[in-house]
Amino acid sequence: MFEYGKAVCYSGYREGQSPIHKMYPSYEEISEDLKILNEYFDYIRLYDGSQHAQTVLKVIRDHHLKLKVMLGVEPGGEISNPNCPWGGLHSEEEIKFNKINNFKQLDNIAALANQYKDEVLAVSVGNECTSDWHSGLMDPLTVASHVKYLKSLITHPVTFCEGAYYWMTKGKPIAAEVDFISIHSYPLWQRVSLENAVQMNIKDFEDNLRTYPNKNIIFTEFGWATMSNEQMDSTQTNEENQEKYLNMVDKWSEKNQITMFIFEAFDEPWKGSTNPIEPEKHWGIFNVDRTPKKCFTNPNKKLR
Repeated sequence: MFEYGKAVCYSGYREGQSPIHKMYPSYEEISEDLKILNEYFDYIRLYDGSQHAQTVLKVIRDHHLKLKVMLGVEPGGEISNPNCPWGGLHSEEEIKFNKINNFKQLDNIAALANQYKDEVLAVSVGNECTSDWHSGLMDPLTVASHVKYLKSLITHPVTFCEGAYYWMTKGKPIAAEVDFISIHSYPLWQRVSLENAVQMNIKDFEDNLRTYPNKNIIFTEFGWATMSNEQMDSTQTNEENQEKYLNMVDKWSEKNQITMFIFEAFDEPWKGSTNPIEPEKHWGIFNVDRTPKKCFTNPNKKLR
């Protein structure tokens, strides 16, 4: 396990860029981003081993930045999921392909972690893929086997990133194999108001700690959107509430020395539908043009 640090999720895609279409940010754009984040954070989290991740690690090494990286993979679905509202159904041929390709992804991420041994903090074998709604649904026993396989290839700590609820309901086989547990906790998605939001995060942590008393637990996602449509209570999603929420969580995190990755460093216009106020696009603590939102505008209020 690693020491407590300030942490943020990082997806560097700007206007016109997208991992879906493999339109990646340039070396210069990533350098600009990481020099911003290096000033305030110790750790960043990435979601795959694509060209984006490779460039991030190269920039950190080239510029001798202090940032350490949690790498990850996005496995393809190994279970057809009719509960997913988008793309959850998989043919037998797709599932067969994914089962093979998922191990190839683990091989590739292991090679990247070993190439950048000093820059890598830890590696995750997946993201929310035991959640009932996920398009890339996997059996927890399969995820556990992926953890064991990846641990045979690298010396870094290995984890799996999942919602707090699903860790408690499905996570026991995975918890037995990971080096630490990584939970996600989002009050806004549960329509919890600002005044009760931090208590929800604390409850998610304490419930998992009771379930897994012998495991270290961190948050690999939490945050507050600054704009939303009817998917959330839009009266709660603004920069003022984001600032208040993040500062409250930061105080609790620092007091208890629990690493928490803010979701997300920069707004992500490529995500979700074409609706410009869809919340998926607006979790950033910085705007897509890299100007700071309210929580990072006042130097005395930066989370550092």
